[in-house]
This record gives sequence, C-alpha cells and structure tokens, in this order.
Amino acid sequence: MSTIQDRLTALRSEMKRQNIDAWYISGTDPHSSEYLPARWQTRAFISGFTGSYGLVVVTNTDAALCTDSRYFIQAEQQVKGTGITMNKLRVHGSVSPESWLLEKLPAGSNVGIDADSVSVSVFENLQKKLAEKNINLVAAPDLLDIIWSDRPAQSPNKIFELELKFAGLSRKEKQEQVVAALNEMGADYHVVSMLDELAWLLNLRGSDIDYNPVFTGFGLIGKDENYLFTDSQKLPTGLVQKLQTEGVVVKPYSAFYSFLSEVKNKTFYFDKSTTNYSTYKALKSNNKILNGTSVIAKLKAIKNSVEIDGFRNAMVRDGVAMVELHAWLKENVSKNKISEFDVGQQLKSFRAEKAHFVGESFPPIVGYKEHGAIVHLSVGKDDALPIEPEGILLFDSGAQYFDGTTDITRTVALGKVTDLQKRDYTLVLKGMIALAKAKFPAGTKGCHIDILARKPLWEAGLNYGHGTGHGVGHFLNVHEGPMSIRQDYNETTIAPGMVTSNEPAFYREGEYGIRTENLMLCVELEESEFGKFLGFETLTLCPIDTTLIQLNLLDENEKEWLNSYHKKVSEKLMPLLPHKLHGFLAELTKEI
Repeated sequence: MSTIQDRLTALRSEMKRQNIDAWYISGTDPHSSEYLPARWQTRAFISGFTGSYGLVVVTNTDAALCTDSRYFIQAEQQVKGTGITMNKLRVHGSVSPESWLLEKLPAGSNVGIDADSVSVSVFENLQKKLAEKNINLVAAPDLLDIIWSDRPAQSPNKIFELELKFAGLSRKEKQEQVVAALNEMGADYHVVSMLDELAWLLNLRGSDIDYNPVFTGFGLIGKDENYLFTDSQKLPTGLVQKLQTEGVVVKPYSAFYSFLSEVKNKTFYFDKSTTNYSTYKALKSNNKILNGTSVIAKLKAIKNSVEIDGFRNAMVRDGVAMVELHAWLKENVSKNKISEFDVGQQLKSFRAEKAHFVGESFPPIVGYKEHGAIVHLSVGKDDALPIEPEGILLFDSGAQYFDGTTDITRTVALGKVTDLQKRDYTLVLKGMIALAKAKFPAGTKGCHIDILARKPLWEAGLNYGHGTGHGVGHFLNVHEGPMSIRQDYNETTIAPGMVTSNEPAFYREGEYGIRTENLMLCVELEESEFGKFLGFETLTLCPIDTTLIQLNLLDENEKEWLNSYHKKVSEKLMPLLPHKLHGFLAELTKEI
C-alpha cells in the first residue's frame, strides 16, 4: 500500500467487514503524546500529513484531516490529491470533527475508534455529540493494526536515570508529594499515563520519541505501593533493582490494563483529558474514579530551585550557540551556497559542542521568504529554499540539555528589507516586550494576559492564529501543560516557578513570517494590600535583531527594556563566547 489512496481503500474494506461506517483517528498514542513514536504515527500513515497536531475522520465515501492554523498551509499541500480534504480547526466558522461526522452519516451509523489512543474526555464528548443523531460510538480494535502490515514495533531503547544534581528532588520526595494529594482527595492511586509525567516522577529518561527524552510506560502511584509498567528489557538490571529497593514494582507494559481490571473497591484519580478510554474501561466497573487535572502535571510545572538554576545555565550555553549561528549566517549568506536545511544543521552542530547537550527539542523550523509563513515548517535537504542576502529569515529551534530544555525563535535581516517588514517585525516585538514586562495578581490565568502580546497587532488590524505561550519541561517535552497563554480558556493559573514561552508572531502567506520567542520564568514581584503580584524573568539569552526595528514605533519604556535585555545578554554570553566573536556580539547588543 504505497499510496494514501491504497491505505484508505484498505481501511474502508476493514470498516465494512467490522460493520463500521466511519473511523476516527485521534492522531495520538495511548499516552496523549504530541510527538509520537514510530508505531503511533497513525495520522501520517493514513493521510500523509506530518504535523504534530490533527485528527482524521474517514467514512465509506469521504475523509477529512482536521488541524489548526499552525498547519493550514502544510496540510493543504500534503493531502492534495489523496482524496482527503483539509478541515480547519480553532478559527471562526470552523467545523468540528463530530459536526463533520453528523453531516456525513445517517442516523443509526457506527463510528469506530481505538480506545487505547483516545482520551476519556474526547471519547465522552464525541459519544454525546453523535448521540444527537442516534449515531453510535464504538470502542473497536485498532483497524490500522490490521491493515498496516509493516507497522513499527514498540521502541526497545534503554531507559536511564537522571542524576539528582539535575533533577533537584528524589523519587521518594516526589512520590510523597503525590501521596499527600491522594490523602487530601481520599484516593488510593494516581494513574500516570503521560510519558513526561512518568519520566519526571521517577527521575528517569529515555529516547522512545524523537526530541522528547521520554520512554513508553504507565505508572500507578499509591499510598503504600507504586508500579511502573514498561518492558523490562528497557531497564538496565541495576536500575530495576534500585527501583524495587525504593518500592517501585516493575511490571510488563502489556500487563497494565489486565492489572487494572483485577483491582476492586479502590479509588483511582486521573485526568480524563489525557488518560485513555481503555484505562477507564478497565477500572469503571469495580472501582470509584475521581477526575481532575493531573497532580503530577501541576507539580512538574512548578520548577524546583535546582531545575531553575539548570534552565539559567542551559540558556547561557544555548545563547552562545545562537550567536555563533548568527556569525556563521553573516559570513555565508553572501556566498549564495546555503539553504534553510543547512541553517538547522549548523545550529545543531554548534549546540552539540556545548556541555550537557543531548539533542534537539523539536525539529528545527527554518523559514526563508514564503516558507516563513508556514508556522511549523519542516524542510529536508531536497525541499529547502536557498538563502539569499536579502529579506528576512525566521528560525525556531531548541535543545535538550541534561540541565534544561530550550526553545527560541529569532527573525533576522539578511540584507535589504521593506518598510512593511520592519513595521510588522516591530509590532510583534512590542507584543513580546509587553508580555515580558507584565505584572499581574496571583490567580491570573493565561487567557487574561494573552491580549498584552496581541494588542499592538490588533490595533493595526493584524493577528496570529496560534497561542502566545506554552509551558516548557525541564529536560522533558518542549510543550508542557497544564498552563498556557492563549485566547482559549484554561483553568490553570500562572504560578511562580512555571517556565513558559513568549512568542507573538505575524505571517503574510506567500511572503514571509515573523516570530520572536523567549522563554520566561514566573516569579513573585511584590505583595501589597491587594495581594501578591507576579511577573516574569526572561531566561532566553540571545540578541534580537535591532536592524529590523522601526524605531519610531517603540516608546521609551520598550527601548529601555530592550537595552537592558541586550546588556544582560552581552554580560552572560561574552565570557563563554570565542574571543573572535566578542566584537560581533557587542555590535548585535549595542544600545538603541
């Protein structure tokens, strides 16, 4: 089945055999992962779309890929000619997958779904919506497992332990925090299904998913006993013994659901938005279930002092690599021999020379000219644009270090630029500075401050379609919950110790894209008669291109912030930067 059309034909044949009228592909794995191991690249297998977000719905006659504005351009290109239409999500007038199914299917139809790879919340919401037209949602065996003859196996990669000098808290200390929360709720166990939560809780890391240092497994944390469900061959013998000595019982990954089904009369706590429906099915008959935001997600989001120091140290090394990349760009762009792909490869090379480097934190996004408007662009050697000494280049990248995770975007001038490009760039920069300077009362949610980053663009009648900020893990996933800064409502408040991105942007389709991104740490600023007030410490250390700024659009406070930021960048990076680049950095960070 070399083509998407062949795969759709095979899927529809299997649907007919199973008496299923539509198949719903959630686009994730049993752990609600954003980036997926090879075995769970189901969305890409059935549609050809390689982005990190989206789901696919297939009926006997129609098929749709549903994704958001980060991937509109890419998705249109990748599904063209496959028989799959691209359906926009998270924009005004968009049609949800369930509404699409209601439109396509008659009453009495059966919609099949793999219960392992869909969250309880998604299953229940989909079930409720389809019931409006008397359409049944069926938790069926994974049909792709039947038609995907060469489907990859689970990764055999080894698990390793993150040293305490990087983690800051021991397994025992973290488990005690979870147990304290269980006692408060009256629960016996916390189900751990998200891979980054499991890795953080046990101070273990792996390489089962590209760019994310996690491993495949489930966990159960109880008042008196803890379980890790993963394939035993992934764990070095000494580590198995160490875990067992600390009260963590290791069981096979495949035994998870059967183990749950045998437990009776216990109270389980889990997050319905991330825990899969198969887990719920295994527990619901014989146990009490409590639902809420994962306790571990909330604990993990608040970085401890060792993790925070690690972030700060990693940012210095990462900033040096970025300056080296800037210098390399300046030297090579005039030769007309480099491409977008080369930029990503060269930056990885500079980072790899730095202490504690493990790998990239996501595929580098390097967009020149019209490619800059493709938000999550990923180019290879053969489809990368050549870079010329004119216009602007956007590059969004990050690294995984043992002591922290980085994520940074810069937009730089490569030569002659237009007044419109300068105006757009400056409006984006104004929004980034406004969010970086934000001061707000404790209890504030991300949706309350998102406007700060958008206001300069909105006043010019402009906007961007994605969120403004996401949480970032500590040597973990570059996209981390539960907090976010975006227009959508999110119940989780911003709290001291959280690390989040600050990345307003603007895109002109077919022309260019602009994004400036720093990572920030939420800190306490003061306490007044009106309570505690919080703000942000900018962690990322890298020059911002001042040659692209339309200076008359910046007020004095914005100029002062930028000059102060560049002074800090210079002071922190200069001692580690090769001496030959000291003058270059001084020029990049000079006052405006």
